[in-house]
Amino acid sequence: MNSIHIQREFFSSGATRSVEYRIRQLKSLYYIIRINEEEICAALKKDLGKSHYEAYTTEVGVVLTQIAYTLKHLRKWARPQKVPTSLLQFKGGGMVLSEPYGVCLILAPWNYPFQLSIAPAVAAISAGNCVIIKPSEHAPATSEVISKIFNQNFEQRFCRVVTGKSDVAKSLLMQKFDYIFFTGGVEIGRSVMEQAAKNLTPVTLELGGKSPCIVDDTAVIPMAARRIIWGKCLNAGQTCVAPDYVFVHRKVLQPLIDSMKQWILEFYGEKPEFSPELSRIVNEHHFERLCGLLTGCEILAGGGINRGELKIAPTIIAEPPAKHPIMGEEIFGPILPIIPYDDLEKTLEYIREQPSPLALYLFTRDIRTEKKVMQSVPFGGGCINDTVLQLAGDAMPFGGVGESGMGAYHGKAGFDTFSHKKSVLKSSSILDIGLRYPPYEQNQRKERVVRWITTRK
Repeated sequence: MNSIHIQREFFSSGATRSVEYRIRQLKSLYYIIRINEEEICAALKKDLGKSHYEAYTTEVGVVLTQIAYTLKHLRKWARPQKVPTSLLQFKGGGMVLSEPYGVCLILAPWNYPFQLSIAPAVAAISAGNCVIIKPSEHAPATSEVISKIFNQNFEQRFCRVVTGKSDVAKSLLMQKFDYIFFTGGVEIGRSVMEQAAKNLTPVTLELGGKSPCIVDDTAVIPMAARRIIWGKCLNAGQTCVAPDYVFVHRKVLQPLIDSMKQWILEFYGEKPEFSPELSRIVNEHHFERLCGLLTGCEILAGGGINRGELKIAPTIIAEPPAKHPIMGEEIFGPILPIIPYDDLEKTLEYIREQPSPLALYLFTRDIRTEKKVMQSVPFGGGCINDTVLQLAGDAMPFGGVGESGMGAYHGKAGFDTFSHKKSVLKSSSILDIGLRYPPYEQNQRKERVVRWITTRK
């Protein structure tokens, strides 16, 4: 692709290495987003049926906050960091320089099409890179707005948006980029990593998985139910960190279910599938997939569908069979299995046997339970007594582990992700100790001194 060569030439000019240049670009992006806020929210409404409030709070507002946070701290992040040196490096000063990789490719998903296109771009720009963004073709209205924001307001030799179907993404992946950032499903993530490996291109993969939620018998049930239903139904469950299934202590099983029903009614009314507060499923394919997952399940609440608007009511289902498809794949919709447990250790053992999730949520007032769960289960990030809000902290890295992804971003973590850490030792040109120079065998005193240096505490 021509644009890659153009961007590589521009990057080689050194223009993007200037912190002032990066700050100017980020400020411009901030104000352009503010000017186009209504158009962005309208596009999100068209693509996913998001209310204006949800479009702003989960997409536009998140990006604006991240830009503001980055602008506040960027000069500090970009400074050379002094590091201590050892006696073997005597009279030398150590430093770590944060250096941009070059031309970066960002492949974005459809579920949060604005936020997950722009937030990684903010991190890449802050680190001094040139950027090519490929938004998802499954959110065409938002993709068009993103293209307009960048291609009409920024030099394409610095930042460009490329639209199109999956063949465009495949074509981009065949080019040699300096860094690739992908958000999406596990299987496509494997393909991205495989293609990147051909050019030894470093990657960040933000994937997903089945994020569990645990509610023990000490939890505040009305609050737990309210926050689980909110986190599950945000964007109609099409959130990579949404609670995928709930393990609840048998003692509080029925109170939790009853409270969840009450909150669904309060949030979305008698017929949630017709509520303007509930986003729609992105397309017919995913709508039919979700409807199919309900086959063979005992529905405890919800189950209503609105084919005309591609909406599914928040649906609570009783413990499904272990081999049911709903327990084998990420649901990515407003369907929530509830599974009672008696033994927490067996529950944790089940979770550990599954691929490491992107998120885990625990509702408890027992500090021992909290400590046990946090220390015994690998997961990307999560909450205690809440859901989803781990993403809202700019100082908290967001990323997966194992099959839920690799690498992290948000705040400084994003700056670091798109920066190569170059270690430099500046040695004295006045003092030159002979300890490191030959001959070695004839001078055992040198070895004794080196041993003393390397073993001292």
